[in-house]
Amino acid sequence: MTETYNYKVVRQFAVMTVVWGVVGMLVGVFIAAQLAWPALNFDIPWLTFGRLRPLHTNAVIFAFGGSALFAGSYYIVQRTCHARLISDGLAAFTFWGWQLVIVLAAISLPLGITSSKEYAELEWPIDILITVVWVAYALVFFGTIAKRRVKHIYVANWFFAAYIITIAVLHIVNNLELPVTMTKSYSLFAGVQDAMVQWWYGHNAVGFFLTAAFLGLMYYFVPKIADRPVYSYRLSIVHFWALIFTYIWAGPHHLHYTALPDWAQSLGMVMSLILLAPSWGGMINGVMTLSGAWHKLRTDPVLRFIIVSISFYGMSTFEGPMMSIKTVNALSHYTDWTIGHVHSGALGWVGFISLGVMYYLIPRLYGRELYSLKLVEVHFWVATIGIVLYITAMWVSGVMQGLMWRAVNDDGTLTYSFIESVNAMHPFYVIRFLGGLLYLAGALVMVYNLLRTCAGSAPVTAEIPAPATAH
Repeated sequence: MTETYNYKVVRQFAVMTVVWGVVGMLVGVFIAAQLAWPALNFDIPWLTFGRLRPLHTNAVIFAFGGSALFAGSYYIVQRTCHARLISDGLAAFTFWGWQLVIVLAAISLPLGITSSKEYAELEWPIDILITVVWVAYALVFFGTIAKRRVKHIYVANWFFAAYIITIAVLHIVNNLELPVTMTKSYSLFAGVQDAMVQWWYGHNAVGFFLTAAFLGLMYYFVPKIADRPVYSYRLSIVHFWALIFTYIWAGPHHLHYTALPDWAQSLGMVMSLILLAPSWGGMINGVMTLSGAWHKLRTDPVLRFIIVSISFYGMSTFEGPMMSIKTVNALSHYTDWTIGHVHSGALGWVGFISLGVMYYLIPRLYGRELYSLKLVEVHFWVATIGIVLYITAMWVSGVMQGLMWRAVNDDGTLTYSFIESVNAMHPFYVIRFLGGLLYLAGALVMVYNLLRTCAGSAPVTAEIPAPATAH
C-alpha cells in the first residue's frame, strides 16, 4: 500500500490562518478607529484599547502567523523529507491545542487577565499549555526529519528548526513566574533584569517567530512558484548561520536611554547594525531567485504577493538597524515611527508572504484551481495601498511627535504640551485607520475567492515518492 502525506493537519491550519487573519485584522482596525475616535470604546472595560491591543497582537502574531507557520512547516517538512509526519495523533494535538490557546487568549485578554509583558501577556496556565503544544510540535517536526528518506536537509527546515528551538527557550525563560491565583502571577525577574529578559524575548519573537520561520517559507515557496532554483544555496546557508547568531543579541536596542547599563545598550545597537548584512543577504537571495523568470510577476499575482513581501522584509530590516542607532532612537523612541516600522514588517513581510502561501497551498490541498486570479490582483493592490497609507502616516506622525516632544523654548521650558502633540497626530490616526481598513477589505476579498475555490471540493491526498534505488 502506498503511503501518503498528512495533508489533513496542513489543511486545518491553512483554513484557520485565513480565519484568524480576518479576526486579528478586524480587532486591529477597531482599535485604530478608537485612537482616532476614543468614544468607540463605549466606556465598556473589555472594549478599551489597553485590553484589545494585546488581543490584536496575539491574534495576528500567534493565531494568524502561527497557524501559517504550522501549515507551512508541516507541508514543507513532509515534501522535502519524502516522509509522512511521524505522528498523526501528535500533529492533531498541536492543531487543537493551538486553537485552544488562541480561544483562551481571546477570553482572558479582554477581561484584563494579563501578565503585562509585551507579546507574552497570557497568564501562567495558558503559558503551560503553550509549552506542552510546542513540545509536541518539536517532536512532530524533528521526528519527521529523523525518518526522512532524503539524505539532505533542505535549508527551509534549518530555519524552522532554529525557530522551534529558540522560541521554546525564549518562552520558558521569559515566562518564569510565581503564580498567586489561577489568573495572576508575578515574574521571577524584577527591575532592569525583567526589562532585559522581556526584550531578549520580545525582539527574538520578531527575530525567530516572525523572521527566521517565515524565511523558511520563502526558501521553499519562491523557488516552487517561480519554478527556478534558489539563487545561491551557499548564500542561504551563510544567511542562516549569520542571522540566528546575530539576532539573539539585538534585544537591548529596545532599552536605549533606560536604566540598562550603557555597555548593554551599545552591544544591542552594534549587533542590530551587523544584522543588516545577513538580512539583506536573505532578501537578495529571495528576490534574485526570480532571475530569468521576472516576466512571471506580470501574470502571477500570487508570486507578486511573495516577492513584494521580500521587498518589505528588506525595507524593514534596513529601518530596524537604523532605528537602533542611539542618536536616531533619541527621536524615534516611544513614537508612532516605531509603530510604522513594526507594521511595514508585519503587514508587508509577514502578512503578504502568509497570504501568498495560502493562495498557493489551499487550492492544491483541495485539488482546485484558484477561482479568480483577478480577485487576487484586486486583493494585492487594495492591501498594498493600505500598507503604504498606514506606514507613511505613522512615519510622519512619529517624526512629528519626536520633534514636538524635544522642542524647547529659549528659557528651557517645553514648547508643546503633551496634549498638543496628541491633537496634532489625529489626522494621521484617521489615515492609519483607512489603511488598516483597506488591508482588511483585501483579506475579505481573499475569503470570498477561497470559498468559491473550495466549494464542493473534496480534500486531496498525495503519495510519497518511493525511495530512489542505488545503481
